[in-house]
Amino acid sequence: MKILVTGGAGFIGSAVIRHIVADTDWSVTNVDKLTYAGNLESLGEAGTSNRHRHYPVDICDRAGLDAIFRDQRPDAVLHLAAESHVDRSIDGAAPFIQTNMVGTYALLEATLAFWRTLDEAHRARFRFQHISTDEVFGSLGPTGRFTETTPYQPNSPYSASKAASDHLVRAWGHTYGLPTLATNCSNNYGPYHFPEKLIPLVIIRALRGESLPVYGRGENVRDWLHVEDHARALILVLAKGRPGETYNIGADSERTNLDVVRTICALLDDMEPTSPHRPHDRLIKFVTDRPGHDRRYAIDASKIRSELGWRPRWTFDEGLRSTVKWFLDNRGWWERVMSGAYRGERLGLSA
Repeated sequence: MKILVTGGAGFIGSAVIRHIVADTDWSVTNVDKLTYAGNLESLGEAGTSNRHRHYPVDICDRAGLDAIFRDQRPDAVLHLAAESHVDRSIDGAAPFIQTNMVGTYALLEATLAFWRTLDEAHRARFRFQHISTDEVFGSLGPTGRFTETTPYQPNSPYSASKAASDHLVRAWGHTYGLPTLATNCSNNYGPYHFPEKLIPLVIIRALRGESLPVYGRGENVRDWLHVEDHARALILVLAKGRPGETYNIGADSERTNLDVVRTICALLDDMEPTSPHRPHDRLIKFVTDRPGHDRRYAIDASKIRSELGWRPRWTFDEGLRSTVKWFLDNRGWWERVMSGAYRGERLGLSA
C-alpha cells in the first residue's frame, strides 16, 4: 500500500511512520509543512528509508495537495496534521481554525477529487482516516467514560476546532460517499514528544532544576496512551476498520496531573541518583489554572478491542519509565528542539 500521512513529522505522525516503515512493506508520503512542533529527526531511521518521501506542503494549499495526489496516487490518507496544544489555542485561536478546520476541508476536497478519478476497485479499497481527540467530548464528572456515541461538547478553542474537523470528515463520507474512518484518542506520551506538553516539559524542567508548574491543585484527570500503542491502533483501524465508523483509543490509564508529576519526580530520583535536584518533587509549584480547564477525560475503548482485537502493550508505569529514560538518553534531540521558538515558557494565560 501507499499511504499519505499528514503531519508525519509531528509527535503521533512520526510514530505512525516509524511503525509503517519498521513493520510493514508499505510506502509513505509524508506531508508536513514543519511548523515549530514538526521535526524530521523524530522519524529516526524511517526518515532515510527509500519507502518514505517528505513534502513540505501546507494542508491548506489545495494546489500543492492536488500535485501530491497526482504524483503519489496513494491508497489511503492518514490525517494527523493539526495544531494541538490547548494553551496555545487560548493565546491565539487563528492557527487552529486555519489548520484544523480550513486545512481539513482542503484535504477532504483534494482527496475527494482524486478518489473520483479512481477505477471502481481502487475506490472501494481507498480509505480516508481522520485522527482526533477525546477533548471534543468535553469534561467528565467523577464517573463514566467517553464512548463513540458521547455527544460533542468541546470547551477550548483547540477542541472546538477538532470537533469541527470531525464533523467535516463525517459529512464528506455521508454526502459524497468518501470511505472515511475516524478515531478519538486519549492523551499520548512517549519518545519524541514536543516539550510544551506536560510529561516532557516536567522531565526537562526537573533535569534542569527548574520549577515544575502544576495547574490549580493538580486534580485534573487524564487517560494516558503510549504513542506506540496508538500508532499500532491507527494502522489496525486503517486495515480492518469499517468505513463510516469511529473508534475510541485509550489504555485505561487514568491519573491526576499531580500523580503524573510526582511519579516522574520519583523516577528521576531513582534514575539520576547524583542529581543535585533530588528529591525532585520539591520543585513542584502550583500555578494559576488554565482557563476553562476540563476536569476529567476517560476513554471507553471496548469497541476497538472487541471488533478489531487491539490491546495496549504498555502499562502506564512501564511506559512512563521508558519515556523518562528516552529523554535522559536523547538530550541532544530535546535541546535542539528547545533552542528554537519554544523555550518552556508558560502559555495559555491570555484569557
